[in-house]
Amino acid sequence: MAQHPDVRGFFDPATHTITYLVSDPATGMAAIIDPVLDYDPATARTSTGSVDQVMQALRDAGLTLALVLETHAHADHLTAADHLREAEGVEIGIGDQITRVQTTFAPLFNADDVTPDGQVFDHLYGDGDVFALGSLSVEVIHTPGHTPACVSYRIGDAVFTGDTLFMPDYGTARTDFPGGDARTLYRSIQRLFALPDETRVFVGHDYLPEGRADYRFETTVAAQRDGNIHVGAGASEAAFVAMREARDATLKAPALILPSLQVNIRAGALPPADTDGRRYLRMPLNLL
Repeated sequence: MAQHPDVRGFFDPATHTITYLVSDPATGMAAIIDPVLDYDPATARTSTGSVDQVMQALRDAGLTLALVLETHAHADHLTAADHLREAEGVEIGIGDQITRVQTTFAPLFNADDVTPDGQVFDHLYGDGDVFALGSLSVEVIHTPGHTPACVSYRIGDAVFTGDTLFMPDYGTARTDFPGGDARTLYRSIQRLFALPDETRVFVGHDYLPEGRADYRFETTVAAQRDGNIHVGAGASEAAFVAMREARDATLKAPALILPSLQVNIRAGALPPADTDGRRYLRMPLNLL
């Protein structure tokens, strides 16, 4: 029988991101997946209200935070991973292909402090790596396509897919970021579809498609394989690629892409202080 982690999702309405608190019922050891650092673009002010809510739930349940996990370097929100590392003394894990993302984006922000070796993170996971969360086993599945560094985490009967899959009635992630590729995304999704039908699928975002009024973040492999509007019901690779590339051509850049990426390639640390002691985000003109 598959292990059954306890999972609680926290929806951030500002960025439509779901942060997950995943715990082992046997030991109380827990991980936080894709934590959000609140950011007000009008004032360039950061705050920790969203992740504080997750930590309060962790404490109320008597859990012990063991690890922070990132599914990829997000382009739509700032990560609170470094805040948790500083405040709680925990380590941060991410897929080892984050080095490709750092190589692409650090020069765009003139981020000389970012070495493209992933070492600002504590753990770099390769495809097939397995590690423990209490008595649970966590398997890393490399699922590129949205970005080259995307991973999914399979923990017992649950899999956390980041932006690779959304709810079946919303579809799949965009593939037009540097290093993204629709054909690669299709093949990554087929790996997820090969998991047992009853596997619980926890998605990284939810947006309200026409006809639905409530936000959702949990489904199953069977529901995705049978009913995902982009890639389910036996959709062919060619049909998916044509659909995905046409759809991507109509999408605007995420509102927080510039602040998010320069923070997230640093594992959530803010840029180093300038000569005046203040920290600044760079907004390169005419980049996007």
